[in-house]
Amino acid sequence: MTFKLNCSNKQLSSEEIQQLSEMRKRCARRILLSTSLSASGHPGGSLSSLDLLLTTYGLINHNPTEPLAAGRDRVVMSIGHISPAVYSVLAEYGYFSEEDFLSGFRRAGSGFPGHVERIVPGVEWDTGNLGQGLSTGVGMAMAMKIKGLSHKVIVYIGDGEMQKGQIAEAMRFAHKYKLNNLLVIVDRNHLQICGKTDDVMPMSIRGLFQTSGWNVENLADGHDYNMIFSCMNKIFAGKVADPSLPTMINAKTVMGKGISFMENIAKYHGSPLKADQLDKALSELGVENDFDHWAKLRQQPVSTATRMETRSGYPAIDSGQAITYDAETVTDNRSAYGSALLRLAEVNNDPAGQAKIVGVSCDLEGSVKMGGFKKHMEKAFLESGIQEHHAATMAGAISREDLACFFSTFGVFAVSEVYNQNRLNDINHTNIKVAATHVGLDVGEDGPTHQCIDYIGLLRNYFNFSVFMPADPNQTDRITRHVAVQPGNFFVGMGRSKMGMILDEDGAPFFGGDYQFTPGRADWVRQGEKGTIITYGSLTANVMAARRKLADEGINVAVLVMASIEPLDRQSIIEAGKAGPILTVEDHHVDTGLGAIVATVLTEEMISTPFKRLGVTRYGTSGKPADLYAEQGLDAEGIYASFKEMMG
Repeated sequence: MTFKLNCSNKQLSSEEIQQLSEMRKRCARRILLSTSLSASGHPGGSLSSLDLLLTTYGLINHNPTEPLAAGRDRVVMSIGHISPAVYSVLAEYGYFSEEDFLSGFRRAGSGFPGHVERIVPGVEWDTGNLGQGLSTGVGMAMAMKIKGLSHKVIVYIGDGEMQKGQIAEAMRFAHKYKLNNLLVIVDRNHLQICGKTDDVMPMSIRGLFQTSGWNVENLADGHDYNMIFSCMNKIFAGKVADPSLPTMINAKTVMGKGISFMENIAKYHGSPLKADQLDKALSELGVENDFDHWAKLRQQPVSTATRMETRSGYPAIDSGQAITYDAETVTDNRSAYGSALLRLAEVNNDPAGQAKIVGVSCDLEGSVKMGGFKKHMEKAFLESGIQEHHAATMAGAISREDLACFFSTFGVFAVSEVYNQNRLNDINHTNIKVAATHVGLDVGEDGPTHQCIDYIGLLRNYFNFSVFMPADPNQTDRITRHVAVQPGNFFVGMGRSKMGMILDEDGAPFFGGDYQFTPGRADWVRQGEKGTIITYGSLTANVMAARRKLADEGINVAVLVMASIEPLDRQSIIEAGKAGPILTVEDHHVDTGLGAIVATVLTEEMISTPFKRLGVTRYGTSGKPADLYAEQGLDAEGIYASFKEMMG
């Protein structure tokens, strides 16, 4: 039976304190052994947070035999490097055995990585890059509010970590949305890698939370079980200054607590003990030094028996009825996205009941066309302000809570600005839908700071993101519905400008009617025997115009629209390469986009054919998109001339 503290009492019983003390001794031993066995890790901070963790798991709702139980409270370790403490406590509470942990810690392929990861039973989120855990916890707490659930979310943060700006973003958001189901515990040991926190970067942690509108509770001794218990029990009972708001506990702790020569020494933040030091430390704990026993066990093959599946549940989403824009319609992809999102909300979000789809934006609701979605069900739309780092992480966390989540802002903010946040989303196997408008030179007059020309190059560094670039509003509509229905991480990129529809040979919308978007399959919009132009997104119309100019001279060129960049239709590229010359055209950095991908495929397949890449070769200027395209040879005339030049 899992150890459970009696919350109905004002104080812990002597038996409970005794049991916690015994648990601490066993956990401290594991912390020291695990880091010495792996010759790496973070014992100091693990010892400073240990008593807080032991008490926390004695108070919250959780089930070690069912780590993903629907009714569980969430504990997010933003200080992911204190994994020795986390794993020790989880072992103590029965999530796995001591042998599982000590024999596998920090070994390649094991279930116990150096920073906490969700493959470990009981861990909610892969962390490591400091500063993102609070945004994750906010996302989870927000999801609970949207779904009408009462589960608690507890986030552990290091005091040095508080120097990260994203934490302030998350604090403001949590106050705005009154996330009173959220508790932050700051491990205030006053030390970080390079010394005292006040020397490295002084700040008032309590003041920061107070000015952000949080309840603040001071814990004078973060190692006194009765003090920890009383403080947390009071908060969970709503006995704080304002029960409608989130709360922070500022817990004063000691780095290396319990080992005399480690206490208050910054070195032990990330330095394991040498053999003689380990012997001395274990002697102080009054336990046997069985290092050799565990070292021998670690010579055996790594066990993966405890590793958990990292995927999460995903709601059943009704894709609704696709919209077809006729041949005469002129509109922009972002408007088509907004209309599709509204239709999805109308069939999936009940304004009087539950939401299945959540929208997140950053002070750009009108520009990214989420106004209709918000109007339909305001509680499902989250305005994050100009806080993209927090918004990206939060949206990823929401998407892990059985909700579809669309994160929409301009391309330069949705990709370039939050590269690392989306990287952690990718590692965490989230289900985020990044729908970015204003990509490429098509941003126009806002100039090079806002012209995102690196989206494909950056996104292809991830291993679990699909990348889709619709050619017109009809294809945008269908891609939006596809990503809403499917679990996983998706990027959908759109330009800014209005356009006509891409038409078939008979003048009907090519991507309208019964057209079905299929990931990994490109569309042969035109056939031709003189070569192929491969393109996607906002330049498709220019390619079609260039194709007409070529056709007027008797040069019939195929047009392959590759909206699915990842996964890739490799076979169509091979087919195009075998048929003749290839020209790639894209509103993207010429060396890191589709052209580079096609070149790689042709090389790997040992296909020799005339080949040329057109793309963005320098930062754009500020002007109308048509003029910017002309400057870099991406208008119809430039594409036409490049193909003819390639043909000689």
